[in-house]
Amino acid sequence: MITVEELSKRYGAYQSVDRVSFQARPGSVTGFLGPNGAGKSTTMRMMTGLTPPSAGRSTILGVPYADLPNPGRHVGVLLDASAQHAGRTGREILRLGALLMGLRRQRVDESLELVGLSGDEGDRRIGDYSLGMRQRLGIAHALLGDPQVLILDEPANGLDPAGIHWMRGLLKGFADRGGTVLLSSHLLHEIEIIADHLVVIGRGVIVADGTKADLLSAAGTLVRGLDPAALATCLDAAALSYRSTQDGAYVVQASREQVAAATAQYGVVVTELRGADGAGLEDMFLQLTADDAREKVTA
Repeated sequence: MITVEELSKRYGAYQSVDRVSFQARPGSVTGFLGPNGAGKSTTMRMMTGLTPPSAGRSTILGVPYADLPNPGRHVGVLLDASAQHAGRTGREILRLGALLMGLRRQRVDESLELVGLSGDEGDRRIGDYSLGMRQRLGIAHALLGDPQVLILDEPANGLDPAGIHWMRGLLKGFADRGGTVLLSSHLLHEIEIIADHLVVIGRGVIVADGTKADLLSAAGTLVRGLDPAALATCLDAAALSYRSTQDGAYVVQASREQVAAATAQYGVVVTELRGADGAGLEDMFLQLTADDAREKVTA
């Protein structure tokens, strides 16, 4: 379990994170979404003791991260896959981690095998690794201590499609065994596939927090007609709030039944009528971060 309560960070006049609160529960993958500069990485750094908060607190497994005994045995963290000594080999990186955590030496080989870096790849220097290989090594290090919680910042960055598919299965399996996963990403399609719960941050504040199904169903109803202009007139007459999509449809803030009744009343021919969740997470994400995030505190 991860609990974040009123967590804030201010740098001088700049409010980077403002009273952020959410939970990531065992047995699920929580997607932590937000555009660049929204405060995702700062929040995760405060959660793991790397950045002191200006206010608020966070706990992992019931205590602050700094109070965990041998934290790598409880929490696996990957915040920057490039923050590794370029002159060391992947195997050396994991051996040092295993030594610090008091793990058996065989755990290094098991972790390399788990992420597909066994054999010669594990003995190559980090400076010769691709970004995707560094991500795999970072995930291996996060899993090294067999933790109960994973906190991963953009772990799919640099992975090819096969690597993303592998990571998806790895994290789902971890959660299915009762683990807690907090996954930050801007790859919205991947989050839509893997996450059970979504936390959306914009301009340093939480703008949405709920299950994926609940948040996407709240997006409304997508409707398309033979005559888009007539359909818009119908929606206006029915006093239904809507916005147009790039491909000529409308997303209406009403149920399918309400939209169907309105189009039937005004004799508008509809060619598509469905929940707007089919428009995907990206549409919801852009709307939330553009419309609901409040301005930064500058005073």
